[in-house]
Amino acid sequence: MDPFNLPNNFESDDEIEEFRLYRNPKVFKVRPNYFEEYDELEFFKRFRLQKQTCAMLLGLIRDEITSATDRNNAIHPETKIFLTLRFYATGCMLLTTGDFTGVSKTSACVIVTQVTEAIASLRPRFVKLPEGEMECQRIKEEFYSIARFPKVIGTIDCTHVRIISPGGDQAERYRNRKGYFSWNVQTVCDARLRIMDIVARWPGSSHDQTIYNNSRLKGTLESGRFGTSVLLGDSGYGNTNFLITPLEHPNTRAEALFNESHIRTRNCVERSYGVWKRRFPILSLGMRVSLDHSKAIIVATAVLHNLAIEEHEEEPPHEMDVQEVDIPVPVANVGMVREQNRMRASLILNHFSNL
Repeated sequence: MDPFNLPNNFESDDEIEEFRLYRNPKVFKVRPNYFEEYDELEFFKRFRLQKQTCAMLLGLIRDEITSATDRNNAIHPETKIFLTLRFYATGCMLLTTGDFTGVSKTSACVIVTQVTEAIASLRPRFVKLPEGEMECQRIKEEFYSIARFPKVIGTIDCTHVRIISPGGDQAERYRNRKGYFSWNVQTVCDARLRIMDIVARWPGSSHDQTIYNNSRLKGTLESGRFGTSVLLGDSGYGNTNFLITPLEHPNTRAEALFNESHIRTRNCVERSYGVWKRRFPILSLGMRVSLDHSKAIIVATAVLHNLAIEEHEEEPPHEMDVQEVDIPVPVANVGMVREQNRMRASLILNHFSNL
C-alpha cells in the first residue's frame, strides 16, 4: 500500500496537509549478511566468535528464534544472532546495535531478549559438573599436570559483573565494595577454563562465602558425589575438607610447596574470568538492561564461552583484565577449624612433604 494514501475522515485541507508533513513512510533498513561481508578475522573482531562457531550456535537455537512468518520483512535468525553477539561484544546502546544490523531499537530489545533466553536454555548441555568416574579422572589429571596438586575437581571463585543502578529501596544491595553496582557471580571452572557451574543471582554486596553456603554446589560436595575430590578456593572462603584454601602463614618447605601449587592451580578460575570478560566486554562495561535480563545475559555468555572452548577458538586479545580482591572470612569455632583443616593437613603431610 502507498504510504501516502490518505484516510477519508479529514475535515479540512489543513488537516490533510499536516498529515502529509508529519506522517513518516515505513523504512526497511538494509540487513547485511555478515557471514559473507567479513572474512574470518574481521568477523571475530566484531562478534567475538568464529564463523563456524556462530553457525553452530545458529543451528542449536534456530527453531527458537525463527519468526512464525516471513510477512512484513521478518527478521532472519542470522540477523538476530549478529545483533545479540554484537551487543555482548560492545555493551553499547541498543539503538547503536540495531543500526549495525538494520533493525529498530524496539526490535533490537525484543531480539536480544529472545536470543539470550534461547542461548541460556542451553545451560544444561554446556555448563555442567563432571559426570562419571572417567570424566572426573580426566579433570583431576589435567589439574595435576599444572602444578602437581592432587584430587582437584575444580577451582572456585566469584567475580563482579557490572550493571546500572536498579533503583528503588534495594539498590544499595547491589553496590559492591569497590563502589559500583554489580552481580557477584560464583563459578567453578576446570583446567581448560571451561565454566562447570555458575550462580548468577546474588547482588554485589554479597560475600563469596555466603553465596557458596547457599548454593547447591556445597550440598553436592558434602553428599559425597565426588568422593574425596576437592575444589580450590582463595582466602575469601573458609577451609573445609571439600574446599581447600591456602595457608595464611606457611612455615615448612612442604607448606610452602602446598601454597605455591595451590596458587598456580587455582589461577585457572582467575584466567577464566579474564578470557570470559575479554570475549564479551559487556560483562565489564556494564549492562543497561533489567536485572532479570542481565542475569540471563551472564548465563548466556557463559554458555558461549564454553562453546568457544569446545570449538578450540583462540582467546580474545588482552584488552581488559579485571582484578578481584578477596576479603578473608573469619572462622570462630576452633574444633570446627581442626576438622575442616583435616584434608589440607593430610595433603601437606602425605603429598607435598614427599615432593
